[in-house]
Amino acid sequence: MTPGARVASAIEILDAVLAGDPAEKQLTTWARSNRYAGSKDRVAVRDLVFEALRCKQSFSVWGGEQTGRAILTGLFRAQGLDPQDVFTGEGYAPKPLSEEELAEGHAPQDHDALDVPEWLAPQLQADLGEDFAPVLTLLQSRAPVFLRVNLQATTRDAAIAALAAEEIVAKAHDLSPSALLVTKNPRRVQNSKVFAEGYVELQDAASQFVTDQIPLKNGARILDYCAGGGGKSLALAARMPKGAVSLFAHDISHLRMRDIPVRAERAGVEVTVLETVEVAQNAPYDVVVCDVPCSGSGAWRRAPEGKWALTQERLDELTSIQAEILAKTKEYVAKGGVLAFLTCSLLRAENEAQVEAFLVANSDWRCMSQERLTPLAGGDGFFVAILKRA
Repeated sequence: MTPGARVASAIEILDAVLAGDPAEKQLTTWARSNRYAGSKDRVAVRDLVFEALRCKQSFSVWGGEQTGRAILTGLFRAQGLDPQDVFTGEGYAPKPLSEEELAEGHAPQDHDALDVPEWLAPQLQADLGEDFAPVLTLLQSRAPVFLRVNLQATTRDAAIAALAAEEIVAKAHDLSPSALLVTKNPRRVQNSKVFAEGYVELQDAASQFVTDQIPLKNGARILDYCAGGGGKSLALAARMPKGAVSLFAHDISHLRMRDIPVRAERAGVEVTVLETVEVAQNAPYDVVVCDVPCSGSGAWRRAPEGKWALTQERLDELTSIQAEILAKTKEYVAKGGVLAFLTCSLLRAENEAQVEAFLVANSDWRCMSQERLTPLAGGDGFFVAILKRA
């Protein structure tokens, strides 16, 4: 595909996304309908779509309106390039820009320039303080690719060397003793021998950091209550000798956990997947981990659609769900045990405020520690609070 054809395809996908369809669904549909597109074409179109979504507001100001065509026009203008070099109408390229389109658009200002929803900006500014503009600017760019080294199977240096043998360059990252930042050929990781043999897993460095904060001991029974794909379950298992802890995973959506058995086998660990009715039957647990549903504001580089879909009503709903999960899961914690409350949010309402409300309502609990990371630390934005039962 020519550069112009790739842009035309991205415009088509963006228009569908703006109409309400998920980006991943549209990208999959497009790839299946355009079998002629090679792997490099699919990657290029995907990158265009996600770059446009991360900067949808600022690009639309540059382009003059919120359409796929205007947003892609704005993308080129924001980069100091002339969109007329691509909007030529030749072959499968987008048709040339009209006089009206050439006259439209200008440099974005204030919140538009930071690609932050206007309604949320005051809350984020209050919560982030002087980090507000630097964090929002960072969220406009693509997220780095991190790996978690399975330290039960290899060392970080050995993993770096093994990746290098497959032309994947990585270096140690200081957020976690197991974290690697991939600096070259990140897309080769999942097809690499190092990955297939369970020496590394894809996991954000900040996600590894918050998992590292969870206290573990020999013989502990651990419940990963909102397990999703099981990344934190595997990270917890890798911190202890094989068989030293019993690990259980649960998610309200069993479908989200479908890959856990395969991932656990690859990593050489045991994770018991529980249905909802089985969670209470297997209680109590020494450690309950709740990586709760949240705004995802700390991970908007990876999931930019969530930034524009979030509303105050949805945020209120999420904070209610978080409080409900805390109230429910505290009953599963053994006396003297801990509840780890995690989010990938930057918002105080989802983090510190939840902990404060929980402690007010539960005098027999105390907070051992809490920490909020922003993307300025290198990874995604994450929050962790370790709550201990008397």
